[in-house]
Amino acid sequence: MAEPTTSVWATGQQPSRIQRRGRYVPESMRHPGKMLPAIAARVIASYTRAGELVVDPMCGIGTTLVEAAHLGRHAAGVEYEEMWARLAVANVGLARKQGASGFGRVVAGDARNITRLLPDLAGRVTLVLTSPPYGAHTHGHIRSTRDTGEAGVRKWNQHYSADRGNLAHQQLPALLEGFGRILAGCMELLRPGGVAAITVRPYRVHGELVDLPGHVHQVAEEAGLLFVDRIVCLLCGLGEGHLLNRASFFQLHEARKAWARGLPIHAVAHEDLLVFRKPAAPPPKPSPSFRHDLREGRELE
Repeated sequence: MAEPTTSVWATGQQPSRIQRRGRYVPESMRHPGKMLPAIAARVIASYTRAGELVVDPMCGIGTTLVEAAHLGRHAAGVEYEEMWARLAVANVGLARKQGASGFGRVVAGDARNITRLLPDLAGRVTLVLTSPPYGAHTHGHIRSTRDTGEAGVRKWNQHYSADRGNLAHQQLPALLEGFGRILAGCMELLRPGGVAAITVRPYRVHGELVDLPGHVHQVAEEAGLLFVDRIVCLLCGLGEGHLLNRASFFQLHEARKAWARGLPIHAVAHEDLLVFRKPAAPPPKPSPSFRHDLREGRELE
């Protein structure tokens, strides 16, 4: 097998809100941890062909499904929170109205049981594309004194869920154990030689950097996946001889506070895309078309 490589993708040329404008229902912005559409589209275009199957076991508001549909791929997603699952359904429906040729399917459920939720896709999936949660809440949306003229900072849309069963609420060991179960289930859905691509970035807890990409790499290999590539997906933009900052208010605020304490830390300006493959084996027997399966599946309406 070839040695793993590292590449850089310029996926942050436009801010997230611009990438989504008109392509996703406006309510989608409520989700605090959305995958960047440019990353999803680039991964799907790079590792699949038209008509092939893509799965996101933690699909949120359906970014993977929407971008797959627009590229003529078919997709299925699992989402633990029904409110996000219904937004995923709305976004897939919007993609279809806009002429997307791919079909999307959303199941509300716990992806730790993904083989029971999507049994008809076993051995047929070309690409699994997903991202783990980064805790029970994120920075969300903010308005600072500079924006409002009033003292203090107002935050909203920063919570994934109030359900303690959601992996987002778990401490790192339990999060990794649950994510490992999800990846093991995805191994059963992938066809031989199929790709699992995981977007993940490090984060800080009380100023200490947590190497989540490294932990996810280990968990994926323990699930039987073979590491083949690491791609740096830029969250910043590339200007004429300089970078265009896309960091959030709180990322910059925390970095400035650290510098004031003598800790030279910087806001994260990229996500790691870790690419794995399922070991090759004889091809599976032919199975019914995805379109037929879609009508028979547990699709949310």
